[in-house]
Amino acid sequence: MRWPRQLMSLLVVLALLAAPPMVLLSLVGPPTPGWPTVQQVRAWVQEPLTAQTLTAALTIGAWLVWLVLASTVTVRVLSRVRATAARVRHMPLPTPLQATASGIAGAAVLGVTTHTVTTPPPQPPFPVAAGTLDDPGYATTTDPEDRVLSDDGIVVPGGWLPREVAEQVAAAAALVWLRRRRAYQPRPPGAHGRDGQDLAPLPTTVAAVQAALADHRSPPADLPDPAAAPAPPGGFPGLIGALAATGMGLTGPGGSAVGRGLLVTVLLAGQRHPTVSLVITKAALTRLLGPTAGTLGRRLPQLTVVDSADEAARLAESSGHAHRTGDEAERRRAPAVVTARSTVVLLAEDDCAAHDLTRWADAMAAGASTVVVLGRWPTGPTWHADPTGHLNDPRHPDRPGPRLCVLDQIAAIDLLTVIAHPEPTPPNAAPPSSSLHPAVAPRRRLPRQPNRHEPRLPPAASGRRLQLRVLGEPTLAVDGVPLAIRRSAAVQILVFLATHPDGADTPQLTDAMWPGLPRHSLTGRLYTTLSELRGTIRTACGLNVIDHAEDRYRLNPAHIDVDLWRLHAAVRHAATAVANTTSAWQSVVDAYPAELAVGRTWPWLDPIRESTRRHVIDAYAALAAAAPDPHDALTLLQASIRIDPYNTDLHTRARAALTALGDHHAASELRASHSRRLTEAGLHPDNDDGTAATSMSDATTSR
Repeated sequence: MRWPRQLMSLLVVLALLAAPPMVLLSLVGPPTPGWPTVQQVRAWVQEPLTAQTLTAALTIGAWLVWLVLASTVTVRVLSRVRATAARVRHMPLPTPLQATASGIAGAAVLGVTTHTVTTPPPQPPFPVAAGTLDDPGYATTTDPEDRVLSDDGIVVPGGWLPREVAEQVAAAAALVWLRRRRAYQPRPPGAHGRDGQDLAPLPTTVAAVQAALADHRSPPADLPDPAAAPAPPGGFPGLIGALAATGMGLTGPGGSAVGRGLLVTVLLAGQRHPTVSLVITKAALTRLLGPTAGTLGRRLPQLTVVDSADEAARLAESSGHAHRTGDEAERRRAPAVVTARSTVVLLAEDDCAAHDLTRWADAMAAGASTVVVLGRWPTGPTWHADPTGHLNDPRHPDRPGPRLCVLDQIAAIDLLTVIAHPEPTPPNAAPPSSSLHPAVAPRRRLPRQPNRHEPRLPPAASGRRLQLRVLGEPTLAVDGVPLAIRRSAAVQILVFLATHPDGADTPQLTDAMWPGLPRHSLTGRLYTTLSELRGTIRTACGLNVIDHAEDRYRLNPAHIDVDLWRLHAAVRHAATAVANTTSAWQSVVDAYPAELAVGRTWPWLDPIRESTRRHVIDAYAALAAAAPDPHDALTLLQASIRIDPYNTDLHTRARAALTALGDHHAASELRASHSRRLTEAGLHPDNDDGTAATSMSDATTSR
């Protein structure tokens, strides 16, 4: 921590400033009792080197040295104060293009609780703290806690989100990985092409939201299955007073940013409640999302894009009529939190200019629609939105208004990609390559060169070796004894370097540990964490485990043994084995005791964790296919389902094996349990043929 060192430095400076004057005044007194008289000057000229004159000269010299020190400290303090004042004066505030769109407003109109799903197992529903010190909370503008999270909301690059919206973003991101896990089809062990679209990391803004939620939560006492846990209670705070039933307009520098927030929140609500939808004109969508609006708009579920406000009015009227004449039993089956107003209409100000606004009366009177205009609303209230998302009612300027979410275009598009349909893949298109995960990426086979760059153990540490376990609970042990690491960020760095055996530079580490935060404010914290980690290890065993060369950090394989590296070696051997392939596949299975960094919710970990899991699933599937005994094959498939209980292909193979053995009841039970697990996680069960359902609310992915 920096504050003890800063406090010590302040005490030393104060001691240097206060101690010399106190000592001089108490022992010697002032340099002279007053200005010298003429007689004293004549006496000094006649005899300059007396005890009295020497004492006075030394005292004056000491005072001059103290004055130089005091002036230096004063100049330094003034320069610091001036620089701080300049930074505060020029500190950028969020602009309309730097906000998160106000989800609170949309959910309040809908009265919808949009908590969707919990995170996939075996991750806990409340993530383990990662990348922070023991004392989280608020910090200065140069600290990673700039990503401030409180009970009200979270600041991310490009905007501010209410906490409820942030949790829904994290839940939608978890659904992306669950869908990828469900749809994966095992292939030959070690097959190339793993770094394609379905392993691409989520956008930066989504990662920042996940990291902020993880930073300010504590690990639970145990690790329950989150898919089996109910969604947390609660919902978006009520802002019905802000969104009038007669419609409303949004003006001011934050109007567009609030509109993006409303767009994001309503679509997040539609993920859990299919009756929730949003109608928006092309003009309003282009204003909010820019040139990518057309392409992205076609991929968003529960979003209807219309050409004009007249078409939007017809849809709103039909929605109100459907609500009045709809099936009563169907409404009873709908969640109780879904209110009648399940359609939000977003219009641009230009859309209202040539439109008969009286047509909206029937739709809004039926309670099925709420209209929000990005501009002035001629027939209703118009609120002023500032860049931070605070609303002000011009009719009551003395009454503080609510704060809504704000987002710029980049952040809004990042958040929308986790709930958008996948981009169509051109036929015969090769999967894109990626070097994001060198630990699992395909490698060129090189001849072994045992004498090249062969590390040597230091004489004092000969025979000693550290063991780093990252498959399961991350643990660093010295001769089998676990080593206590104080900083959770240091544990995260160890796991990151273990998953990147070729090393990582400073930008890669800072972007992974603290996504979305400025690098210049993180370099010092990274160096402090690394320095303390290396010092802790050196004190415990005398080994330098983390090498630093050319601004790249890597684990020294001569001093540390990593279980993940043994798994990778087994995978590479299985991919190239010609004989004894069954033994090679079994080695992959044996080298995987548990999930990578179990319980951790670091955003950078998801692609590597999923790629590692797929290697093991591939080995299980290959072993089951090669097993001569159908009972052995079924046992292997059941073990693979325990590794990934969401994968459809594994369940299909297991049901086929049960059917071949004549146990049709067990096959039906397996299908039912798989469907039940998918439903509890917020996914639609697979179709009877084993393919994934493709409903509108089930086709989300990230770019």
